[in-house]
Amino acid sequence: MRVFLTGATGFIGSRILGELLADGHEVIGLTRSDAGAQELASAGALAHIATLDDPASLAKGAEHADAVIHTAFDHDFANFVANCEKDRRVIAALGAVLKGSDRPLLITSGVGLGNPGNGEPAREDVFDTHHRNPRIASELAGQEQLEAGVNVGVVRLPQVHDTVKQGLISPYIAMARQKGVVAYIGQGANRWSAAHVSDVAKLYALALARAERGARYNAVAEEGIAIRDIVSVIAGGLGLPAVSLPQEETDRHFGWLALFAAADMAASSTLTRQKLGWTPTGPGLLDDLRNMNYAALPA
Repeated sequence: MRVFLTGATGFIGSRILGELLADGHEVIGLTRSDAGAQELASAGALAHIATLDDPASLAKGAEHADAVIHTAFDHDFANFVANCEKDRRVIAALGAVLKGSDRPLLITSGVGLGNPGNGEPAREDVFDTHHRNPRIASELAGQEQLEAGVNVGVVRLPQVHDTVKQGLISPYIAMARQKGVVAYIGQGANRWSAAHVSDVAKLYALALARAERGARYNAVAEEGIAIRDIVSVIAGGLGLPAVSLPQEETDRHFGWLALFAAADMAASSTLTRQKLGWTPTGPGLLDDLRNMNYAALPA
């Protein structure tokens, strides 16, 4: 197939690119720059230069594609709500190109949107349309396109990691260095699910091959790791104290991260594994955090 891949030079997208090329697909990768186009050409892909701020121009990359995988996202979390709305517009633009065909569109979301609300891990067969996470805009946009006849599927991400980046944990580490303590809320019993970036990339490729209309997949290798255990490893790596804060100090200390700091984001991938035959094999989150070079982190 000819696949249009947004985020093709990014943390996850660059790994997906490798999986797609290894599977024999032709890839058109979205990039913002000539340097990115050169990077894609070196990898064996074509380039489509556009930005998330111009959805119509971006969507032109999908016009001659057999499928679309959308992973690009503006990760400026200080403007998280606006960036989630930007993603909604991009998904609508991509859907407009694909409407009237069976060409699959895989979009990206977060595992929290499958939270059943009873303390159990999030699941693929749950969609909390009233969830307070602004990333709900992506899945609502996908649902609108699905109802309009577009073949939409969703990959929900946990904390995706290697020894360089770890999803929300990377800005968490940066904040800890700035404040001089590695903080958690209460007992730190809330859990975050995780998966190695190589396993996540394989899941996207498997989901593309299945092309199931309306499917949701949880890219989860580890169902839930307690924040206190994550904090313990980070504190050791940074040489900083781990500190428990009361719930009422969450907003003051964490700022925009407060939405996630005390959240329980455990998630199951049982249905995903059954459907796709996906078996994660990459390192665990705590191992990657232990093997980080904390001294090399930017100041």
